[in-house]
Amino acid sequence: MPVFKYEALNTSGQDVKAEIEAPTKEEAVSKIRALNYFPTKVVEKGGRTSAAAKKISGPKARKAAGTGLGWVSTKQLTTFTRQLSTLQDAGLPILRSIRILEQQQKPGMLRNVLRQITEDVEGGATLSEAMARHPKAFDRLYSNMVAAGEAGGVLDVILQRLADFLEKAAKLKRKIIGAMIYPSVVIMIAGGIVTFIMVQVVPQFRKIFEDFGTQLPGVTEFLISLSAWFAGGTPPGWVVILLSPLMLIGLYKLIRQAQMGRLVLDTVTLSVPVVGQIAGKSSVARFTRTLGTLISAGVPILEAVNITRETTGNEVYAGMLKKVHASIREGDTFANPLRASKTVDAIVVNMVDVGEETGELDKMLMKVADNYDDEVDTLVASLVSLLEPIMVVCLGGIVGFIVIALFLPLVTLIQSVMGS
Repeated sequence: MPVFKYEALNTSGQDVKAEIEAPTKEEAVSKIRALNYFPTKVVEKGGRTSAAAKKISGPKARKAAGTGLGWVSTKQLTTFTRQLSTLQDAGLPILRSIRILEQQQKPGMLRNVLRQITEDVEGGATLSEAMARHPKAFDRLYSNMVAAGEAGGVLDVILQRLADFLEKAAKLKRKIIGAMIYPSVVIMIAGGIVTFIMVQVVPQFRKIFEDFGTQLPGVTEFLISLSAWFAGGTPPGWVVILLSPLMLIGLYKLIRQAQMGRLVLDTVTLSVPVVGQIAGKSSVARFTRTLGTLISAGVPILEAVNITRETTGNEVYAGMLKKVHASIREGDTFANPLRASKTVDAIVVNMVDVGEETGELDKMLMKVADNYDDEVDTLVASLVSLLEPIMVVCLGGIVGFIVIALFLPLVTLIQSVMGS
């Protein structure tokens, strides 16, 4: 009987290397999985690489669909996850479930990815291994939670929790974006009106003043110079103002390419009044919900902290989680390095401490996330309420400046005409 050498991961995430006898490659993979191992490489003894190994090490065999063009929206992913959970709960085999969901997808990236996942699963890979090959569709958090569900035999429950997590994360993102729509639209309309005044209206007044030879006040001269730059500068001012947001966004993304740049930007953002509170509480809600979901799924704490660190979206909190990971490896608790970092409120530290003592860390983390989501909602509403009067004052100041600058020479002109 052929002998296969294999490399795998056990349920604790440790590497295992051994040999196993099996009549075929597929039987070898099945036997390895029966030992509660996740095979990463299977090679028939004698140097010949098995087809199962090629499937498991799939990225070399074929370009993953997740690395191509297009994307999978959060709504698509959430719907797919919930439907897959329902099919698994009904007892359908995973391969049939994926095929059913693939057929009902519209043409696009998700459908292509599901087709390749079906082929990988048919070739002997687990669902989590197949999903991990498509990082643009299923990120590391997703594939690790699926792996935990497969290991514990509770894939339907894990998928349900994952769908809930995706929905709550998307809901929080929508609230923050929705709160910014109103002020953004007002600023754009006001900017358009001011640009029209500077380009079309102010030059007409300038001609009137030149015809009468009126001595212009300083504010009027400044306004006319600004109008000339708007209409005929090199480049024109309206072009600079129009392109400025795009240039700032490009500069922002460029700075975030480097870790130090991300750290500086995140630190500055957290220090801004109101906006910093929203960013900070959103990050805490995100990492506590992610970590709580992973722990409840059975992912080992060290691996869960690593995944959370990579998906937190804020370099300040990622650095804190890195210190937490190092402390836990040395035998410390979660709460102690969290307290020493001083990046989260005392209530978060205390709830984590209680969760460790009672053995319900996942539930405590979820409660922290729910609490902070509510606080973010309140802060976003407060920000919108604060932005409205600020915008009114700013726009009123701009319009008032233009009116005063234009009418001061007119008053002087009228007085000189009446005096003559």
